Formats: sequence, structure tokens, C-alpha cells
Amino acid sequence: MKTIRSLFLAIFTLLIVSACKTHKTAVETAETQQQAKQEKQLQPLPGQLSALYSGDELHGWQLKDPLDDKLSGMSVEKAYATILKKYPGDTVIVAVLDSGMDIDHEDLKDKIWTNKDEIPGNGIDDDHNGYVDDVHGWNFLGNRDGRKAYAEQLELTRLVAKYRPLWKDKTIDQIPEKDRATFELYQRAEKALAKKLKRAKALERRVNFMANMVAQMEKSLKDYLKTDTLTVEKVKTIQTDDQQIMEAKQRYLDGLNSDYVEGYRKYVEGQLKYNLNLDFNGRAVVGDNPDDWNDRNYGNPDVRPVDADEAHATHVAGIIAAKRHNGIGMDGVADKVLIMPIRAVPDGDEYDKDIALGIRYAVDNGAKIINMSFGKYFSPHKEWVWDAIKYAQEHDVLLVNAAGNDAKDMDKYGENMSYPNDGDQPGQEIADNFITIGAYGPFFGADLPASFSNYGKTTVDVFSPGVKIWSTVPFNDYASFNGTSMAAPDAAGVAALIRSRFPQLTAAQVKEILMKSGITPEILVFVPQDDKSQKPEVKPFSELSKSGKIINAYNALLMAEKMAKEQAEKTDD
Repeated sequence: MKTIRSLFLAIFTLLIVSACKTHKTAVETAETQQQAKQEKQLQPLPGQLSALYSGDELHGWQLKDPLDDKLSGMSVEKAYATILKKYPGDTVIVAVLDSGMDIDHEDLKDKIWTNKDEIPGNGIDDDHNGYVDDVHGWNFLGNRDGRKAYAEQLELTRLVAKYRPLWKDKTIDQIPEKDRATFELYQRAEKALAKKLKRAKALERRVNFMANMVAQMEKSLKDYLKTDTLTVEKVKTIQTDDQQIMEAKQRYLDGLNSDYVEGYRKYVEGQLKYNLNLDFNGRAVVGDNPDDWNDRNYGNPDVRPVDADEAHATHVAGIIAAKRHNGIGMDGVADKVLIMPIRAVPDGDEYDKDIALGIRYAVDNGAKIINMSFGKYFSPHKEWVWDAIKYAQEHDVLLVNAAGNDAKDMDKYGENMSYPNDGDQPGQEIADNFITIGAYGPFFGADLPASFSNYGKTTVDVFSPGVKIWSTVPFNDYASFNGTSMAAPDAAGVAALIRSRFPQLTAAQVKEILMKSGITPEILVFVPQDDKSQKPEVKPFSELSKSGKIINAYNALLMAEKMAKEQAEKTDD
């Protein structure tokens, strides 16, 4: 599963439907009304369509307070104004296991971890940790000669490329008993690949149609404004009785423009050229055997992105740690924090070996929290990652995991089973230091859960902000992204506040606090749906995760303070 890309698809589809005038605003149905009567304590609210909210009014909304600011934020600023004043705090290292990161960004450069035991650029492993010149982390998507890879296949594509020559047209009766589990995995990958290829080719045709439509729309706006270039500010000034021009204005302000369409065209081309291409070998640059755990002589210390499109890790890092109150950009959630960049997530699916080694690298080099905003639905070496999760547990490191952006019920295992996870059965956890985060939006309405977010009563632990999150991107730039990829670092930032002020609390205790201290929105909401053609399902928000809550930093710190005091009293006794 690609970190932010599936969000592109959801919004793109919504814009297409809107452009074709078939989209309808969500309304309360008779069924919903009846359910509300049965559950009097829950009152459904109209959807706000927050995914299409435009302008900068929502910048930093995740830091706001629900009561004071009327946005469903995490009360971060309230926590700074009250509880955090009492505790100076220690610096906490948060590893961002992700794509390449712009460590020179104006809002991040002072918040990047430095390995003080390593002498930069001398070609020697000074601290004897197995990684040469790892001054600011490690790049597992590279060769020791300094080259970097980024484009990559999906895991299902790799499985088909590996096993189709051996097993095409064979039945399970023809497969040796010891290989049957792998054969069934291969068969599932074949079906998934065929489905994704069909979808990508349909999107290719659709994006061509949209490109033509947007070109005509923008020409109309330019002609009306008598300008060669369009900007949001210019388009906002349009006032006319011409209905077509006003419709074009609204679509443009909703984000339907040539830049967006071109970005989506690049995404579709990348799917067909790299992600779903059986003949592509992105790992050739790296040079290792990703199926051999002992083949570890690869990677390099260059954690920076290959270009501006490789923006994911930079965005995640800004959410957690962008320098607060420096008068530029935005404020991160956590103040006393350093970010450890670990480049391991390509434009495609990550390799299990890279993730397992990345977790171990972070643990061995002092990280107390690891943010993991990635995932996929096939994991041939999941045991390596599980062993790394247990290793992190042994060293008291909290792993914050994004639930995924496919609107799937994670409790329905099988094809809905997302990796990494903390167990192969719903509710059966292999460790107590792994927390999975769903995404929600800025309004307490029926659309509070993000329409794209995975969910699950036993598999997703808690929700945090993941819609219209404004943060850092390469190079000294800023942008709003959607995704559980954004929700996870919001949660990681709150975890960092707790671990900074109350270092005596364990990773398991921090997980418990994040889950138990949140707010429970007692409202009916639309359940995220991967099949948008189905009738909307309505449930209490509390049914979408194990805790039923959204994270709240103020409440979390109050609970952490109380827990730390109780722990100290028991020690004194």
C-alpha cells in the first residue's frame, strides 16, 4: 500500500463525480433517524465534507481545542499553556521510518538527530554500529557507493514476478505440501495484480478525459479574468451571473486544476511503469538480496529525498517536530524532540528486511518512539518485522503505526490484513509497544472519521487528526496532505510530549494513556467504505476502534502526570 497515494484516488474520484454533477451532499436517512431514536445518547450531525475544505483556515487545526476553537483538535496548545509549563522536559529521539527527508528544511534543520559518535565523511564506522558515516540516520534504499533508489514495485507485483514462472496455470494439488501456503499467497497476488492493472488503465483513460475538461475550464477562467495565469486569489475575486464560470470557479477552488491533474497523471504513470510492472527491478540499484536476512552490506548515509516529489517523510517530520514559534511555516506537536531519519519506504511497497533493520537501527541508536507511516497487504517476511517489534519492546520503544488509507475494516483479516501489524489474528497482540492509528477530520460531524481511513474494533487502537494537515515538504516549502500517514505522527508527537516530561513511564504505559485519555465523540458517523457504490453505513464513532476515542494531548498529559505520581508513591512505599 502506498502511503499517501490512495488518498489521491479518493479525492480524485470525488472531484470527478462533482464535476459531472452527480455528487450529492450526505443527508440523514430514515434508517439513520431510527437508529438515533434507539440510541438517544448519540446524535448524528450533517457531514461537513471536510476533505474538500479549501483555504488556510485549517492550518494547524490538529493543535486546537474542541471547546475553545470548535475544531476537533488534540488540545496541544492548551497543554502547552497549562500542564507543560510545569515540566521543562528532556529531549526525546523520534525515529521517522519513511522516505527521504529534507533535513536542511528551514523548519526542521534544528530538530534533526545527530550521531555524535560518528565523524562525518571519513568513510569509517567510528561508533562500530555497522553503519559507516551515519551522522543523521541511514538510507536503506541505496548502495554503499552512494546511489539511491526510489521507484519500486508493489509487494504483490514482486510475488507474481517471482512465482508466475514456476506456478502459472498450476492448481494447489500439483504443489508440494510445504509450498502450498506460499502458492495460495501467490494466487491472491495474481488476482490483486489483475484488479489493480485494470483499475490503473481505467484511471489512465479517465485522467486524459479530466485533463481535457480542466484545460477548457481553466481557459474559460483565464478569458474571464483576462490573464495568462490563474491563482486562488484571482479566482476568488470572480463574481458573475454566468453559471458556467461560477461552476468553474468552484471546481478550481476545490482543487480541480491542471497541477492536480498532472500530479495524478504522474501517479498513474508510476503505477503502470513501476509499481505494477513485472519487469521492473527497483532493487537493482541497492544490490542486495532482499530475501536474505544476512545480506546486510547495503545502504548509505544520504537520507535526503531524490526530488521534491519524495515529500512524505519531510511532511511527517514537520507534524511531529517543526520548530515551534520561530515565525515561519508551522508548529510541530512536540518541542523537546529530535528526529532520526531512516529512509526505507520507496515509491511503491517497502521491503520487510529494510523495515526490520530500520526498527533495529532506531532502537540501537537511542530512539524512544518510531513513527511508521506506511503499510502493505502482502508481507512475505513478516516474521522479521515481528521480531524487530519484539526487540523494540525489550528496549522500551513505542512504535506508532498508520492504519492505512483504503477504508477497510481491519478486523476482517485475509485480504484486509495490513502489514506491519502486531499479530496475525484480530485482538491477539505479540507486543504491548505497538499502537495503530486511524485518521479523522476537523469537524465533529457525521464525516468525523476520514473517508479513506482503515478502521477496526479490535485492530485499530485510536484515531488522531489526518485530514488537511499542513506541514513541511521539500525544499523549504509547505503543503496540506491527507492520510493515516499524517494521523500517526500527530499521535507520535503527543507520545513524545509524554515521554519527554515523564520519562519514567514505559512505552506500554504511553500506549495505554493515548488510548484511555482521549475524547469519545458520542455521535453517529459514516463508516469509511472501500466500495463507494454501496449504501453508506452508519455507526457510533466508538465502534471504529478499540478505544473508541480520538487522541487528546491535554487529557493524555493529565493522565501521565497522575500515573507518574502514583508510580513514585509506590516506589517510596
